[in-house]
Amino acid sequence: MSSHHIVREKQEPALLVLGMDNFSDELLGQLLEWSPTVIVTETMAEKLNAAGIKIDWIITEAINEPIQSDVKILPLTDNSVIQTAFDFLLANNYSAVNLITDELDLKEYLSYLDKINLVIFYNNNKIYPVHSGFNKWKPAGEIIEILDKPNNLRVTGLDNTQGNLFKTTIDGIFSIQFDQPFIFLAEAL
Repeated sequence: MSSHHIVREKQEPALLVLGMDNFSDELLGQLLEWSPTVIVTETMAEKLNAAGIKIDWIITEAINEPIQSDVKILPLTDNSVIQTAFDFLLANNYSAVNLITDELDLKEYLSYLDKINLVIFYNNNKIYPVHSGFNKWKPAGEIIEILDKPNNLRVTGLDNTQGNLFKTTIDGIFSIQFDQPFIFLAEAL
């Protein structure tokens, strides 16, 4: 007996690929497993096409012949790939996006955090915004990095090891509370 999974369009997070230096093929395969909408820059389109990965949208200034059939062009607006991609995702009712990048400026995402769920894969880390009261199960000894300087930080299940690095104390749930709308956390991949 086999099980069948029906995946509705836009049920899975879209995949926005801006750079993939040192990004594992295995993790890329996991992100592509449920056939998300794949949005890339021209440079990344060539790399993904060479790897045989289907692309849905290319963000570009120049309207050239797409490198794959059925690829659509997303015209670059205001010289910001992030703004072009996120405005497109929001206008088309995507609720989540996974982003692979080689450059990280968290300020670029601030205006979108209350509109779309975001996970950033950067420098062998998984980075995501959380609200105060966030909790998650992790095994003991895992490292969590807080990428902000939160006001009135309170943690349970974590020991501060150095600066903004924390280690889970036991197998179980850790929680983070603070006095601001959100902070970014990073976990090693």
